[in-house]
Amino acid sequence: MFSADYDPQQLEPEIQAQWEEKHAFQVKEDLSQEKFYCLSMFPYPSGQLHMGHVRNYTIGDTIARYQRMCGKNVLQPIGWDAFGLPAENAAIKNQIHPAVWTHNNIATMRNQFKRLGFAYDWSREITTCDPAYYRWEQWLFLKLYEKGLAYRKESEVNWDPVDQTVLANEQVIDGRGWRSGAIVERKTIQQWFLKITDYADELLTDLDKLKDWPERVRTMQAHWIGRSEGTQVSFAVEGYETPLALFTTRIDTLLGCTYLAIAPKHPLAEEAAKHSPAVHAFIEKCNQVQVAEAVVATLKKEGIHTGLYAYHPLTQERLPIWIANFVLMEYGSGAVMCVPAHDERDFEFAMLYHLPIKQVVKPAPSDKTLCDVKKVAFTADGILINAGDFEGLSSEQARKEITAFLAQKNSAKAIVHYRLRDWGISRQRYWGAPIPIIYCEHCGTVPVPETDLPVVLPEAVTFTGSGSPLKDAPDFYHTVCPRCGRNATRETDTFDTFMESSWYYARFACKGLEKSMLDNRANYWAPVDQYIGGIEHAILHLLYARFFHKVLRDLGLLNSDEPFTRLLTQGMVLKDGAKMSKSKGNIVDPQSLIEHYGADTVRLFSMFAAPPEQSLEWSDSGVEGAYRFLRKLWLYAFTHADTIIAVNKALDVQQQGEWKNASLAQQSARQEIHQILKQARYDVERLQFNTVVSAGMKILNVLSAVVENKAADKEDKLQQQLLHDGFSILLRLLAPITPHITQALWVQLGYGEDISNARFPKPAADALKTDTMLLIIQVNGKMRGKIQVSTEESNDSIEMQAKNEPNVARFIEGKPCKKVIIVPGKLVNIVVGEET
Repeated sequence: MFSADYDPQQLEPEIQAQWEEKHAFQVKEDLSQEKFYCLSMFPYPSGQLHMGHVRNYTIGDTIARYQRMCGKNVLQPIGWDAFGLPAENAAIKNQIHPAVWTHNNIATMRNQFKRLGFAYDWSREITTCDPAYYRWEQWLFLKLYEKGLAYRKESEVNWDPVDQTVLANEQVIDGRGWRSGAIVERKTIQQWFLKITDYADELLTDLDKLKDWPERVRTMQAHWIGRSEGTQVSFAVEGYETPLALFTTRIDTLLGCTYLAIAPKHPLAEEAAKHSPAVHAFIEKCNQVQVAEAVVATLKKEGIHTGLYAYHPLTQERLPIWIANFVLMEYGSGAVMCVPAHDERDFEFAMLYHLPIKQVVKPAPSDKTLCDVKKVAFTADGILINAGDFEGLSSEQARKEITAFLAQKNSAKAIVHYRLRDWGISRQRYWGAPIPIIYCEHCGTVPVPETDLPVVLPEAVTFTGSGSPLKDAPDFYHTVCPRCGRNATRETDTFDTFMESSWYYARFACKGLEKSMLDNRANYWAPVDQYIGGIEHAILHLLYARFFHKVLRDLGLLNSDEPFTRLLTQGMVLKDGAKMSKSKGNIVDPQSLIEHYGADTVRLFSMFAAPPEQSLEWSDSGVEGAYRFLRKLWLYAFTHADTIIAVNKALDVQQQGEWKNASLAQQSARQEIHQILKQARYDVERLQFNTVVSAGMKILNVLSAVVENKAADKEDKLQQQLLHDGFSILLRLLAPITPHITQALWVQLGYGEDISNARFPKPAADALKTDTMLLIIQVNGKMRGKIQVSTEESNDSIEMQAKNEPNVARFIEGKPCKKVIIVPGKLVNIVVGEET
């Protein structure tokens, strides 16, 4: 029974149950249909959705539903990025196993997603902590190991000496472990790496293919990869046979080098520490600083002379070798040449320790920069001075000639250098996928045979908060060598959780496949046509996923170069100008909003309040406004249900040609509806859903005005047709954003059984033809009304209609008309005198 009251708490669960019963959004591969793969970055199962989740996944669902209404075969899956440190922390704090905590949270969030009405193909649901999923991740690792793209080496980490664990940079607070409060140390341990650097050039050049990615993201990735052309130059070290090799992009400033700086972990630094307590103490101090490049860059510059010297490759001058806290062993060779006259950091360090500053580049004649290197470094290119045989060369010329000169002496060579480092994938934690490696005293490092995969994470472990429980699980790490059969031990590190999120999009295409990682279904769906997620994933996740996609292509599992064709990075949800967070006390619970207003109201507000790529400022009144609009929509449908249902049942539906018989007001209203629709279609393709919602509100206003103007003429067939067609357009326009209310009204009014299978509306060409025009009516230069007239109307007729417009008539009554000015297509200005 069609009620006048809009009751989302009743209708939304009923419609969701129908979708679930019919498996409405399950899809299969269909080569006869254009495919569209829409994917929002899958969530970490934290336990409760927040408004950021709601906005992100509503954007994705709106896009998916729109593309389905465009006739495409749409895949929109969902899953859970289930491994991660929070589950371990919960295990320690609440004495609950991470698996239990994770699956409980998944159950809660799954129900919340369903209550929001997202059109997911739930049959493809993936949970990354499922051995059936990470088995293939382990398999991929073994393939990378076979190809030399996975290797183990020593690496510096942030080490908590109390918890006996490696800390991520964000877990180090003021130099102390976030949980234990212990002073964090730098520690060198054995870790596994993937050679993403082998793909550095392709990862960089293929950014040009990603035309539909935000420029900001492409720029961030390009900077992270950091391709630079320069020179690797060698400095002979006094008393050592092996020279000190380093990379520089400014070999033109080589003659201004007055000292060298090395990392605290550099072998020369460690050698110097053996002979100097002061050097040893300085290195120990450096070991208590985070290893992140960004952190090191902001440190106060500090250093100590090693007592060692190197020889300048051009002049043979003795140069002191310093240990500096701003040089990292993980970047380049762990050594830099320092030219304080032409580098700001080197200048700051030289001023602090009273090191020589030697200018060798001056501004070019066209460069009017004031240059005093005793006060500030001159860092631009220019003309070489104090440069001997290279005097007067431009910086560009000097880079070529100095490199060539030193190359003849085997002291330098031109190389391409990347800022990108290999991906460290080892984590000394429990809740992650085990690395499938066995260590044998006789055979060395041995990969787990494919037939023994997956290496399952054991659940019978004890959480103490100190170190990984796997190190205290002999039943797990005691094993036998698959080569020699002798006793051996398993790797107890687990994979970085970015491993799981770097290929999940492809596995969605062939969920449940047991014989291989992927099959041809992945090639049907990949690449993802539209990917949605936060800007915080611009570098690591998106870069690693691009890397994995290329690896999978090279293994013959995919046939495309990139994983995501189009990328949308949505803005944050703010309240009182700040990001929502528990610490700020400005959290809005979406569940309570759904219970009070319904899912469609929450979805509508999320889409209407701001363009997707911009931050959304929370507004309680905005939510109320969204709810009022949906009630107005429902009431309009209820009020005019008989008319619309009658047209749907009628066989004599008006054809386009008969609109010529419509009144000017009807033609004007129809034209306005289709003009609004035309703009809305343009906006929806640009993902500007806020203006699409606005278009829906405008169409409802037009329809409401039509009813007011023709309320007495209930037998007007064109009037009925206008209401029928206009409301059909309105429902289909809003269906991707508010799927429940539009589905309910679509069925109630007799339009069809499933609005999600209806076609998204297109403007009618004849409706957009300008047979009428809207004219502004002024009286003595002030707007007093509007009239709609035919484009063929004579000036005399226009003048008569303008004077008869009710509001205009009120202002000219009893006053002499001096003249009437008609501006074609724009306005009519009636000039009158004083009342007689």
